[in-house]
Amino acid sequence: MEQTHSKAIGYILWIFGIFGSHRFYFGRPVSGTIYFFTAGLFLIGWLVDLFLIPHLERTAKLRYETGAIDYTIAWILLTFLGVFGVHRFYQRKWWTGILYLISGGLLGVGVIYDYLTLNSQISEQNRYTERMALA
Repeated sequence: MEQTHSKAIGYILWIFGIFGSHRFYFGRPVSGTIYFFTAGLFLIGWLVDLFLIPHLERTAKLRYETGAIDYTIAWILLTFLGVFGVHRFYQRKWWTGILYLISGGLLGVGVIYDYLTLNSQISEQNRYTERMALA
């Protein structure tokens, strides 16, 4: 089975884990949001996650589809250029990419939405691309 998420990137994001970044990356938006508002469950959950990263990576591999769109690249684009919609262009979502570009990521609300749903968006796009290739 191909890799969807990188364990190395997970450990890098764990450094900023008190904000839930590694949890969002591995497709855990609810616990990522909780970590964001509680400083990594008061640092205790953050420390436990140091040992849970391999598990988070394995479960992400099982939950999400591999394909043409790389999860790590999309997450980097969202993190650093999300308000410009570059991650949307990368996913071939041209209209929403243009909309994000002219509206500052829909005034930031769209960027927050994408932090919560990016893994699912990519998985769906990869599934669709694979179906089109088989047709």
